[in-house]
Amino acid sequence: MRQIFLDTETTGLDPKLGHRIVEIAAVEMCNRQLTGRHFHYYLNPERESEASALQIHGLTTEFLQDKQKFRDICAAFLDFIEGAELLIHNAPFDVGFLDHELGLIRLQPLKNYCTEITDTLIIAKEIHPGKRNNLDALCERYQIDNSRRTLHGALLDAELLAEVYLAMTRGQESLLMDLDIAPLSFDTAIIVENLHLTVLPANDKELELHERQLENIDKESKGKCLWKHVAFSA
Repeated sequence: MRQIFLDTETTGLDPKLGHRIVEIAAVEMCNRQLTGRHFHYYLNPERESEASALQIHGLTTEFLQDKQKFRDICAAFLDFIEGAELLIHNAPFDVGFLDHELGLIRLQPLKNYCTEITDTLIIAKEIHPGKRNNLDALCERYQIDNSRRTLHGALLDAELLAEVYLAMTRGQESLLMDLDIAPLSFDTAIIVENLHLTVLPANDKELELHERQLENIDKESKGKCLWKHVAFSA
């Protein structure tokens, strides 16, 4: 499974008012492992940034004036995301800007160039209802080092989002995926004959550690720890 974590920085809040993208970054993950491949460009937006936006990302007109424009890097960007699921925090914001940029060069909306667009903010709100779920809050909650984030930067934010996503979705299904193990079907019979096993019963300390581990898995998977429920029903 190929996933791309994406972020942008912009000149303002609304593409309908003519605001443009000044930075775009995408980080690749395959089967829950970061590959080291990324896509990153600063862009000349052909306009000034609003003062409020400049305070967020610090990308001045002087710095951006000799950078490529979105139309120059668009083909490479679409090639990078092709066939992948896009994961974006507060996706409507970034997708709105990307659709605007694509429309300016008469291309189709973003959804036509990837398999799926997932809003990680929605995932975070489902896991942590009623709490702050911006990127800084999530990094603090999952003990992810964001000390380099003195200003918003698309590449750093995409990398942090990938770490946050792994932490938010760490559970039994992701454990099986990490180990490349297919879930067992209960209608599958495995018959082993003439096999002699030496059984070493767990001591009290080992049983205590095992129960603690089941509690941790059950908490991370939101009550879906199969081993714990089988143990309770036995």
